[in-house]
Amino acid sequence: MTDMTKLIDDYIACWNETDAGRRRALIDRAWTERATYVDPMMSGEGRGGIDAMIAGVQAKFPGFRFRVSKPVEAVADRVRFSWECGPDGASVIGGTDFATVADGRLSAVTGFIDFAPGMAKA
Repeated sequence: MTDMTKLIDDYIACWNETDAGRRRALIDRAWTERATYVDPMMSGEGRGGIDAMIAGVQAKFPGFRFRVSKPVEAVADRVRFSWECGPDGASVIGGTDFATVADGRLSAVTGFIDFAPGMAKA
């Protein structure tokens, strides 16, 4: 589990890194070359597409910081983790992501939003 936890820590670090060069280095370390990301609001393909997607989120939500909110769970090459983000340690948005790992890197991530402002409660 330690390797998967470290991988998800690197994934979260990608979302929090605002320096473009350092963010790209983190993406190169955490994601496969042809990785994909999809959630209900956006998607990205390849490291460049994922980098652009993260930069867009940072522009829309300046000062928001992501963090893992529950222990990372893994089975074989699959991993599930929950996260929260917001400014100044607040939890404004949260979700659960499912990922596939290949050669120690993320190859596909599917994100689900668990809570967000204005989101209808089930």
